[in-house]
Amino acid sequence: MGTKLPYVVQPGSIVKIFEKVRHAQTPERFTIDFLQSKLSFHGGNYKQFIPLAKKLGFLGSDGRPTDIYKSFRNNTTTKAAMAQALKTGYREIFERNEHADSLTKEDLKGMVVEITGLESKNRIVGLICQTFEALKKLADFQVAPPNDKQEPQVDDDPSNDEPNNDRLPHRGFDMNLSYTINLVLPKTDDAAVFNAIFKSLRDNLLRK
Repeated sequence: MGTKLPYVVQPGSIVKIFEKVRHAQTPERFTIDFLQSKLSFHGGNYKQFIPLAKKLGFLGSDGRPTDIYKSFRNNTTTKAAMAQALKTGYREIFERNEHADSLTKEDLKGMVVEITGLESKNRIVGLICQTFEALKKLADFQVAPPNDKQEPQVDDDPSNDEPNNDRLPHRGFDMNLSYTINLVLPKTDDAAVFNAIFKSLRDNLLRK
């Protein structure tokens, strides 16, 4: 019976590879060439690190480093990132026991046997347990995961919103203006002068 629980045939090499990962520059894609030329791990067995890293959530399906990978390289979040990776890669184990990191070796082995359906003496069972134990040395389950950030609170109280001109009460008012014109007429008997004055008033003031 196959199993989704990750493992490698050289569990003892995992710690060394992850230590190199922490100090090496993050690649655009984590490839076999990067593993060999930049991290100096040659040999066929070391190539198993890449599918393991993908199952743990360190790498995407295309080999691109994820946020967990980047958090692991941060000294302040490295152990929390590995704890999160273990819960991702060994989800079936943690679903059965959320404190699987505290299981004894025998209890862990029994759970792996239960999940895989393999015999307890099967080599794969031993490799799964050894891989899990090796990774656990790099993890700390007592600290919050690096992406466990408090969601920003949304304030639904409209009274705390920024001023909105559409919601402000209209405080305008109507203005009724009146004015008085004191007109000093010239002394003249020419009616045309008066006609011109009143025509100008009518055209420029009274029609406004």
